[in-house]
Amino acid sequence: MSGTTPANPAVAVESPVRTLPDPMGTPAPRVGASTRAKRMLTSRAGSAVAVVIAVLWTVPIVGLLVSSVRPEAEIRTSGWWTFFSNPAFTLANYQEVLFGRASSGQLSNFFVNSLVITVPATIIPLVAATMAAYCFSVLQWRGRDTVFVIVFALQIVPLQMALIPLLRIFAGTEVIQNFPYLAVWVAHACFAMPLATFLLHNFMAEIPRELIEAARVDGAGHVTVFLRVMLPLQIPAIASFAIFQFLWVWNDLLVGLTFTGGNNAVQPLTARLSEMAGSRGQDWHLLTSGAFVSIIVPLIVFFALQKYFVRGLLAGSVKG
Repeated sequence: MSGTTPANPAVAVESPVRTLPDPMGTPAPRVGASTRAKRMLTSRAGSAVAVVIAVLWTVPIVGLLVSSVRPEAEIRTSGWWTFFSNPAFTLANYQEVLFGRASSGQLSNFFVNSLVITVPATIIPLVAATMAAYCFSVLQWRGRDTVFVIVFALQIVPLQMALIPLLRIFAGTEVIQNFPYLAVWVAHACFAMPLATFLLHNFMAEIPRELIEAARVDGAGHVTVFLRVMLPLQIPAIASFAIFQFLWVWNDLLVGLTFTGGNNAVQPLTARLSEMAGSRGQDWHLLTSGAFVSIIVPLIVFFALQKYFVRGLLAGSVKG
């Protein structure tokens, strides 16, 4: 009969299938920003860009190395790239720079001065900042957050504002006469403390509190918790900041000139490099050898600590 519903539902005409919204309101899975960034960086285009950047960073260093072993006449008359078509090799530049007359170079003494300045100026703020970070992140005391904000705000103070006050404290004292490097150490430590405390505090704040509570239950005091629990876990952050601090102090010129008082016996390597070109610029060919000597130690430090570098940079940047 017409107009009746078919007895068998299987032969009924099927309606178009429609996708109904999820009644639970569950959002569809989306690719995170970190995943997209990882895909872009690991793609062929990202790899090509990385190679180009690496080449652009490496070419100046290669040019510096090639120029440092070329004779003075060749350096003055042609570019470093001509070395590959017309090679001319000499170590006279290095010999004159490291062991020549003071007016011509003699970086060996200033090289030792930079080591004496840089190593303590890196260790002192790290030791103090590590203990300060423990106090700010683990210990409970009144006004802790306020003091931490003040310490963090000290990063915006230009170091030039503190040069004269610090210089007036140390200038003309018997302490500086007996320990001429002390003023440089204190100055670099003061300028590095705010950033070091901030970075180490962020890293230490992410360490699970259960580790500290378990150590306290076992009878460990704050000294034991700091040395045996917190300090080993902070090695990536400590190594990362140590690289930065070492490079900052090693390449510093302003603080070294200010607090050494023009005394060649304690001046850093950068002070001698700034004068190496001569009063009339006639010795600028020695700068290539001097500059290459100055970057050897920072490269050794970086490659020795590079496995901690990325992990330390990411300290405190993410949660969860």
